[in-house]
This record gives sequence, structure tokens and C-alpha cells, in this order.
Amino acid sequence: MKARNKRIVFVILGLIAVGAAGGLITSALQKYTTYYYTPTKVVNKEAPVDSLFKLGGMVRKGSLLREEGKLEVEFVLTDYKNDVKVRYNGILPDLFKEKQAAVTKGHLGTDGIFVAEEVLAKHDESYMPPEVAESLKKEAKDVKNETGSAADSTTTSNPSTSSTGAAKE
Repeated sequence: MKARNKRIVFVILGLIAVGAAGGLITSALQKYTTYYYTPTKVVNKEAPVDSLFKLGGMVRKGSLLREEGKLEVEFVLTDYKNDVKVRYNGILPDLFKEKQAAVTKGHLGTDGIFVAEEVLAKHDESYMPPEVAESLKKEAKDVKNETGSAADSTTTSNPSTSSTGAAKE
């Protein structure tokens, strides 16, 4: 075999190896990737039924139900447009409570109830998970556009304060 042909074979084998490695990496990433959905997207059947995904929103006031002596908990996550009932069997984070932001990871059951494997709660009073904040703002804009109302449900920010509430210098 000529030297030129050996180089061509070597390059082709190298490209095949790089392609195979890329395919394996992509496959592994897809297996462990979970997408975020709002309650509205779940109600509109945009969320996958057969795989894990994250569901985020605000815990509706009065929706937290727990039987005495049991770990199973049910609550409702809302984006103020639609609600999704969530069932979780485990210990909730200490900061989990009603009227607070939460992100859950799990799958949608055949009965339409989201079965959570993991529940995350916000970690201080001024924090809201970015996905939840963004989806709530988007839903508020959608509601505003649908009703034609000039009132905005989100608060306006003061340009003299930063996101932490401290005055800029």
C-alpha cells in the first residue's frame, strides 16, 4: 500500500472514531438531560409523558396535604394560569412551604398527577429559581395580552437598586 493511501485510511479511521465518540457523548447527555416545563405547558400536553422532566412554579396556598405519620405529600404547583397536582414521597426541604417557588423533578403519571422524585425549594426570601421567575413573567405577559389590561402583575424595579435590593453607588 502506498504512503498516500495509508494516510487516507488513517484519516478516515480517525474521522470514524471522532464521530463515534461524539455520538456516545450526545447519547449520554440526552439520557441525563431533564427539561423544564411550566404548569401551563403540562396542561397543554407539551411535556413528555414517558420521561423525566422538571416542573416549576409557586406552591398554591392551601394545597399542601400530608397524612399524619406518613412521608407522602400532595400539593399544587401553579404559574397563576394553570395548576398541576404533585405527589411526592419523601422528606420535603426545610424551606418548602405554600406561596413559595419550587422546582420538582419527576414524571407525569397516567392519572395526570406529577409524581416527583425530587423537590427543590428556594433557599432564601429574595431568591426564585430563574426558570420559575422567567415563566411567571411570561405567563403574566400572556394574561395581560389576553385581557388587554394595562395592569401588570409584576412589580416594577427601581433603577437605583440592584437585584439584591441594595442601593447602587
